[in-house]
Amino acid sequence: MAGLNKVIVIGNVGTDPEMRYTPTGNPVTSFRLAVSRNYNSPEGERRQETEWFTVVAWNRLAENCNQFLNKGSRAYVEGRLQIRSWEGPDGQRRFRPEVVANTVLFLDRRPTAALPEEMTEESLEAEDLPF
Repeated sequence: MAGLNKVIVIGNVGTDPEMRYTPTGNPVTSFRLAVSRNYNSPEGERRQETEWFTVVAWNRLAENCNQFLNKGSRAYVEGRLQIRSWEGPDGQRRFRPEVVANTVLFLDRRPTAALPEEMTEESLEAEDLPF
């Protein structure tokens, strides 16, 4: 029987992406993603809970994330969950879940270019409009 390991999160980038290269030259970018949910407590008080995810992207996706994301950007991330483990300086085994991304959508709108000064709303005629 086949298994399924799929994670989809939408949130705000909490740190500027950090790109580095493996010894073989493959780019890898990691960043933190904050995902919040709002709920009502049993007392009726509105609360917000935030979960933080470490996202890792490889190769061309890593380059795109490094180029187009920054702290505060909104992003959709789809990938798989991977648990990374290592031994800390105190000898204790440490574990950290990561989302290994295979799709990242940049949800922020790109800023639109301002109209040149001579082309303001008042100076446009109806026949100048493209629709």
